[in-house]
Amino acid sequence: MLLGETRLPGFLPFVIVGFIALFIVIAVMAHKMERKRVAALQAWASSKGWRFSETKDHAYDERYGFSHLRQGSNRYAHNISSGQVSGRGVKAFDYHWETHSTDSKGNRQTHTHRMSALIIDAKIPLKPLEIRPEGFFDKMKGAFGFDDIDFESAEFSRKFFVKSPDRKWAYDVLHARVIELLLAQPHRYTISFDESRVFVSRGSGRWKPPEFEEALDVATKLMDHFPDYLKQQQQQQQEGL
Repeated sequence: MLLGETRLPGFLPFVIVGFIALFIVIAVMAHKMERKRVAALQAWASSKGWRFSETKDHAYDERYGFSHLRQGSNRYAHNISSGQVSGRGVKAFDYHWETHSTDSKGNRQTHTHRMSALIIDAKIPLKPLEIRPEGFFDKMKGAFGFDDIDFESAEFSRKFFVKSPDRKWAYDVLHARVIELLLAQPHRYTISFDESRVFVSRGSGRWKPPEFEEALDVATKLMDHFPDYLKQQQQQQQEGL
């Protein structure tokens, strides 16, 4: 052995091989779990008479104007179930996007984000409205006067952040029965309206079929509880067809 030369421990190659083998096993298991989840989503869609597609759709951020679909880069929807519930068109899907950061050494890192969501065609004119779980920064902004819309239910106002350019519209939609519905759920949802559609997610994480079903049930009941004047508009539109 030459002076200054270091010899690697004899077991080190076996450790490296072991790590490689473990990585392969984890990758194989993850692939199998993903295929199992996709098969379950496909079966769920089929049971409802819906179409299912694994194809990546990179146009969701442009097709649907919700800000939740315009985060980061490399954005696309996939595992898309398409159908109808109570005459309303529904898209149930997984969504992918990436963000980037730089560490202290200047190395660029990519962070992958995933969530599941629903987009439902309300079939009636809506106004912008955002309902989401209230976070720490929302409370901080409230302390400085940048407050959201408060409601008679102190519990609801404490747990949810509500924003709309039309406060009366927010109060019309979020009446006592809807507030009770949202508070009773085991999960806190982010719900956004544009001019004709409703977006539902939990911000992050991918759902299994029962979770999609739960979110769909919440959204459907919320729309079924729309104020009477909106329901009358819907009825008039249907009669005019």
